Amino acid sequence: MSHSLQPGMVYLVGAGPGAPELLTLRAAELLKTCDVILPDDLVSDAILDMASPTANIIPVGKRCGQPRITQAGIHQLMLEHATAGSTVLRLKSGDPLVFGRAGEEMAFLREHGIPFEIVPGISTVFAAAASLQTPLTDRSAASKLVLATAHHAAGKVELSPSWAGAFPEHATLVIYMPGRDFATLAGDLMHSGIAANTPCIAVSKATTPEEQVTATTLDQLGVAAIGPAPVILLIGHAIQVPSPTA
Repeated sequence: MSHSLQPGMVYLVGAGPGAPELLTLRAAELLKTCDVILPDDLVSDAILDMASPTANIIPVGKRCGQPRITQAGIHQLMLEHATAGSTVLRLKSGDPLVFGRAGEEMAFLREHGIPFEIVPGISTVFAAAASLQTPLTDRSAASKLVLATAHHAAGKVELSPSWAGAFPEHATLVIYMPGRDFATLAGDLMHSGIAANTPCIAVSKATTPEEQVTATTLDQLGVAAIGPAPVILLIGHAIQVPSPTA
């Protein structure tokens, strides 16, 4: 598979959950050929090692609300390098269209007449579920999949549920970027109507060699030993709890 690169083009690309073998062929090709790479913090070193030795790699990550560069600064980098004729790879963890600020970046690129292409990636929830060998939906337990985040604009963390009223029945809830106040989060979710004994799995650093899996129930989430960020939570009766050795 080969595509010619267009000078002045920006590629908004999903790097997947972290394992290089889960990159798409298109993402791997762009890594090897783009002039400028703007990766988020969660993009693994193993993936960046695939870049061309001549590529200009400029990290633009934001961790725990403390950016090394503002979103406006990222916009300006894309504009500066694209207008200079470089091919720009904006590399995002997971899928660029899931909690990745791609909407803001696409609006900026359109406003300035910069052509762009979007390359999807495997979102962390799908990779985590595959690693756990658990379904996210099930005919008898969950006919809905709800993706939410506890992280909002300007570094604000909001632990209240991201929906109005009671949580939908027969649903699996996935929470990206849940923060570390798991007790408050669990309390809010139970207040929204999710049963205390609902299975809950926390996956830290999914698909990487440092992956840690913690299986518990929602009422015990606040006292569970959960690994370091990034963490993703899978909550619902369709989730199959792994063995204690997982």
